[in-house]
Amino acid sequence: MSRTDRLMRLMDSLRRLPPPVTAARLAEDSGVSRRQLYRDIATLRAGGALIDGEAGVGYRLTEDPALPPQSFSRLEIEALRLSIEALAGIGDAALVAAGQGALARIVATLPERQAQQAHHAILRAFTLPPVREAPQVDLATLRAACWDEAELRIGYLDLQDRRTTRTIWPLALSYTERSLMLLAHCRLRMDFRVFHVTRLIGAERTGASFRPRRVPLVRDYAEARQRERQPAGCVDFR
Repeated sequence: MSRTDRLMRLMDSLRRLPPPVTAARLAEDSGVSRRQLYRDIATLRAGGALIDGEAGVGYRLTEDPALPPQSFSRLEIEALRLSIEALAGIGDAALVAAGQGALARIVATLPERQAQQAHHAILRAFTLPPVREAPQVDLATLRAACWDEAELRIGYLDLQDRRTTRTIWPLALSYTERSLMLLAHCRLRMDFRVFHVTRLIGAERTGASFRPRRVPLVRDYAEARQRERQPAGCVDFR
């Protein structure tokens, strides 16, 4: 792990974990030795981060120079926390972790009173695991392909369990309690298709890019659905 990545991970831990955080917990969270952790704490302090505490007592981030001050109403704070907690209901661990990290950064910029309100929110979300089956493909691969506007070659089982191979331009992912869908432009049919992610049996990049077509294509899809007077949702086009 590079020095920059290591220091960023340490800052994330200081933002996210309830203070004071012991050196042992920070070292474990950052994946370094305790001796290295003490050196990293000193580096962050030299860079302007106000970190209270010491070895044997624990540490608390009191001012974060990387983040500008923020201000939210109490209801806005509750809504943010409720939304992040609700992410657990879609069954995507990486997305949940990303949301928790983002919330920690936001809370770290709040004035002390508002930060306390965030830590002691009255609105909570307790969600059951999703009822859909787990996907066989790496969701990070699909997300990255959408962001990068990278063409994919996928294996797919249709609703009659017939296996096909398709080349697609991935556009967006759609989550519901019972399904996870991938909106794409099929290069064989030259039309939009929405695939059940749990029926994907492989996804790899072809090396081709469709940049900058993703945003216009998503707009075209939304307009076509609106013309049909059907809500944009989870429909399996075959």
